Amino acid sequence: MKFFLDTAHVPHIREAASAGLVDGITTNPTLLSREEGDPREIILEIAKIVDGPINAEVVSLETEGMVREGLEWRKVSENIVVKIPMTLEGLKAIWTLSEQDVPTNCTLIFNPIQALMAAKAGATYVSPFVGRVDDIQSSGMEVVQQIVQIFQNYEIETEVIVASIRHPMHVVEAALMGADISTVPYDVLKRLSQHPLTDAGIERFLADWEKVKGRS
Repeated sequence: MKFFLDTAHVPHIREAASAGLVDGITTNPTLLSREEGDPREIILEIAKIVDGPINAEVVSLETEGMVREGLEWRKVSENIVVKIPMTLEGLKAIWTLSEQDVPTNCTLIFNPIQALMAAKAGATYVSPFVGRVDDIQSSGMEVVQQIVQIFQNYEIETEVIVASIRHPMHVVEAALMGADISTVPYDVLKRLSQHPLTDAGIERFLADWEKVKGRS
């Protein structure tokens, strides 16, 4: 399973990339608004660090505007993926951009039929938001499992990005289900590498080594 880092914060991206953990990046207007500077310059800087797909989202609500923004984003870097919301206007924009070989990510998906519709429209990726589904007392990971099963049934090539991840178990469950990608916030990525038994093991090794040093 691939890891996309869900952030527009360049220092975090650079740190994670230095460990070989970043296969791609997902951003959105909210994440970009938290950073200083022009959003296009931020995306361009990210593209210098990450070779994989970099997701940049449109803000228009009508098809024509989405297509226009998507084509503008593609001018920033050749590895830009255009994020488009799951609406009928969005589906039309996805279809139009896919006809021009522009990769797209259909975002704000909350059920399997939305994912199937996006795939049929030509989306390169679909992004079910598991955390937000959990927030309404439903199962976000069940939605992912259903999407993965449907795509396998019909050999659909659209990749599944598990989004709105809140904790490491979301990532584990996504991997077990066969999802293609998990897009994780930086803090969750760090927690994935941590375990209390690992910390305890390191402390014990160091304590034992101090004993060895004391013999000399």
